[in-house]
Amino acid sequence: MKVDGACFCGQITYEAELDTDRILICNCTDCQTLSGSAFRTVAFTKEGAFTLLSGELKVYVKIADSGNRRQQAFCPDCGSPIYATSDPAGPFYGIRVGTIAQRDRLVPKTHIFARSMQHWLDVVPTLPTIEGMP
Repeated sequence: MKVDGACFCGQITYEAELDTDRILICNCTDCQTLSGSAFRTVAFTKEGAFTLLSGELKVYVKIADSGNRRQQAFCPDCGSPIYATSDPAGPFYGIRVGTIAQRDRLVPKTHIFARSMQHWLDVVPTLPTIEGMP
């Protein structure tokens, strides 16, 4: 699936071709911390199918417990996380779904790192909903 996206401030824009069978929710504690949330939703590109159209990304290299090095790329101005990839970069990019314009069409296929999943996530569907800021 062809997608395009941008950071919050619009400095970073990109396009990519996604593997729609590889859309997932990651519950690892690194993703919780890096996203500032309970999990991160990730869509993986097809091989070599990420193109940065504008801006220059800031990259932080995270070393996993396994010793693998992962580039975490984000906008240097607004801080929006854009993707993670191996270090050195490529060939697959895990794009942060919140930055993809077509995010409403991207349905996760699985949860990973379920052992770190927040115990309260099962109550989310039962919470009251409000259409805007109360």
